[in-house]
Formats: sequence, C-alpha cells, structure tokens
Amino acid sequence: MTTYLLPPEPITTLDAWLATDAGGSGVETAMRLGPAATIDVIARSGLRGRGGGGFPTGRKWAGIADQAGTRRYLVVNGAEGEPGTFKDRALLRANPYQVVEGLIVAAFAIGAEEAFVCLKAGFEREIAALTRAAQEFQAAGICTDCTVNVVAGPDEYLFGEEKAMLEVIEGKPPLPRWFAPYEHGLFAAGPQEGWEAGSSSGRARSDGPNPTLVNNVETLANVSHILTHGADWFRSTGTPESPGTVVATVVGDVVAPDVGEVELGTPLGAVIDAVGSGPRPGRSVKAVFSGVANPVLTADHLDVPVSYEGLAAAGSAMGAAGFIVHDDTACMVDAAYRLSRFLFIESCGQCPPCKIGSGEITTRLERIETGVGTEDDVAAIHGWLERVTDGNRCYLAVEERLLVSSVLRAFPEEFVEHLEAHACPRPGERPIPKLLDLADGVATYDERFWDKRPDWTYGAG
Repeated sequence: MTTYLLPPEPITTLDAWLATDAGGSGVETAMRLGPAATIDVIARSGLRGRGGGGFPTGRKWAGIADQAGTRRYLVVNGAEGEPGTFKDRALLRANPYQVVEGLIVAAFAIGAEEAFVCLKAGFEREIAALTRAAQEFQAAGICTDCTVNVVAGPDEYLFGEEKAMLEVIEGKPPLPRWFAPYEHGLFAAGPQEGWEAGSSSGRARSDGPNPTLVNNVETLANVSHILTHGADWFRSTGTPESPGTVVATVVGDVVAPDVGEVELGTPLGAVIDAVGSGPRPGRSVKAVFSGVANPVLTADHLDVPVSYEGLAAAGSAMGAAGFIVHDDTACMVDAAYRLSRFLFIESCGQCPPCKIGSGEITTRLERIETGVGTEDDVAAIHGWLERVTDGNRCYLAVEERLLVSSVLRAFPEEFVEHLEAHACPRPGERPIPKLLDLADGVATYDERFWDKRPDWTYGAG
C-alpha cells in the first residue's frame, strides 16, 4: 500500500511540499468550503485521534467550534514521552509541512485565536524543522492570519497529558488540572485546580472558559491529505471503525527497531515483521506492550488487527501505536517492575493514592524480581491495584492498574517461579524503552532515566 505520511525522502522546503498533490491544497480547500463544511469532511473521513485516545477528530473539532461567545485556542501535542514511541518525531523529521498545514486548517475550522505547538526542549531537531516550516508558511502568505507559538517544555512524561500541557503553556509545571481543555482552556478565568491559582504566563485571563482543542501531531498530519483527496479516499484503507493508516513504532526484542506507516487492520505480528523486521533469529514473541498505558498482549494475540476495535476486542488498546516487544527469553516480572517504575517516577504526586500506590507496587515487584519477595508482596500489589486510581485527575494511575494487573493475569506462573526459587529464572536486563533517538534500525534509550528520582530530580543510584 502506498504511504503518504512518511515520504520516501524527507520534505525539507515549502516548495517541495507544495509540489506534492496535498501541499497547499488542504488550506485552499478549507477556505473554499468554510469552517463548518471543513469539519464535516473530517468527520465523514472517520479520522480518529492518534495521540492514544482515538476520539473522532471531526466530533472533537465540532465540539469546540460550537461553543460561541468565547475565545478558542488550538494546541498541537508533540511532547511524545510514551516509552516505545517515536512516531511524532519521525513525522516532524520526514515532513513538518503537512503538520503545519493541518494546524492552519484546524485553527481556521474552530476559529482559534492562536495555536501552540508543544515539543520537549530536548527535541531540538524537531523544533527547528517545525519552526522553519511555520515561518515559510507565514512568509509565503499561506498563514497570514494565524499565530503559531512553539513551546519547548520539560522532559517529564506528564507534559504530554493534555491538561498538564495547558499548565506548561501558561508557564507552570506539568501538573494535570481537573477539567478537560474543552471545559476549561488556556488563559481562562476560574479555578485551575493545580498547585497555583493564577497565571504565570504574563497574560490576562478572560472571563470565558476558552475552549481549547488539543490534537496530536499525527492527527493533524492527516488533515491536508483528507481535504485534498476526500473522505471516501481516506476510508478506502483501514477498517470501517479505524480508517486510514497509522505510524507505528516497534522496539525491544526485534531485529531492527524502527518507525513505519501501516494500514490500520494489519495483524499485530505483521506490523512487528514489517516495521521491526521481526523477532531476533531463533527467538519468538512472548509479549507486546502498546506503550505503558494498556494491558499486555501475549503471543496468542499476534493475529489481532492493529485497529482501535481490534486491540480493544483483545483486551488491550492501540494507544499511540508504539509496540514494545519481549521475546521468549524475557522475564515478565522484570518487565512489569521496569514499566511500573517508570509510571511511579513520572507520577506528579497531586493524587496521593497514585504516587504512594505506584511506589508500593514498584517496590513489591522489585522484591519479587530480586528473589526476596513473598506471598505478602503479591497480596500488597493486588491491594494497591484496587486503590491506586482513587481520586485520580489524569490517566497515569489507570495505566499502572491496567499494565501491572494484566501481567499478573497473563503470566502468573512466572511470579510463582520467583517466589519458589527466590531468584529470577530468566536473568537479563532490558532498558526502559524511553527513546532518545531511533534511526537506521538502532534505538537509543535514555539510560539516565534510572537516575531519576520520584521528585523528578536526578542523582546517582
């Protein structure tokens, strides 16, 4: 199948983008149709959010546009920090122009006053590419009425959480608010439900809720292509409930970790083979994690379609289509411990059951993995899994529950082996797949993460 989001060669100038069939056509079509008809095309295409939730994009745009009498804003989420995921950075390296054009269309469709593109400060290459693309659009007169602000934020995982992202834009730490962006958006008056009640951005707050649209980089990358070729074209690939393609990341125990564009509905095993070149010689797939937000998938799930409905039917979810593969040499207790530790460290601490519970679960998993665990540790894990989400204001605590409980259910025998042997039967360390770079079949992981403390500071050991 011909792919369109990841071109064979990177597009590095506006002229090169305008020379393609979709370059400039998205904005032109939107201006001709008008906001309401533009939203209708996106709705009929069936495009779903690619940041992890899979919410219908057209419905999301319409919900913001329908709120009259108030300021509206657009936020583009490129602060990817999900372990095992590199697709947003790959898209910005391959073609930042399709993202900026999608941004212009979305801002026009909802009547946004300003747009904010959020990337981690460490994504220097991607920030440069996106800034260059936005400036070229403005210099060419294609983006004359839109203000694009590039926000370089912190490295914390929660920067990518949409309510925390609004806090960062306003000059504060990435601590999630209570209210969703469409209810309480940027620079709005009223309770912030964070650590600070006021704005640190230097902007005056308005009296309205300022509904704010938050879309992922990949979601907006699709927009110009859909407006150019039509909703039926987009629906001609994928499945009825999950149309189009998805940019998938495959890392872990595979021959060549990589990012690739695949048609939605492709079996999971085929995605692992096509994008990651399959498991290493002589090895077989034992488990697959779609990031750290969803239940584990086992070897029995390799025929499951990679689609929102396919992975849901298998008891998991697609998330951001970042797949972490573990082969038959992997210890699943160790896998649960490492991913649980990631969530514990990245928990912000606003909700005590999340911070304390994920910390206790991580400690008990480490005890079991290192051979000093007992049945009491297993019981304590189960107890905290029931309470870790109490009062949660973001999804992180739910991720802890879903991920750890699924490993306990799928691999109970490995926990028993650890308790009986007082040692790990499958020793061998694997990195936390927090990606710094992914190119030419080589994944570079952030090994410094092991020095990160629960208060988000760093120290040896």
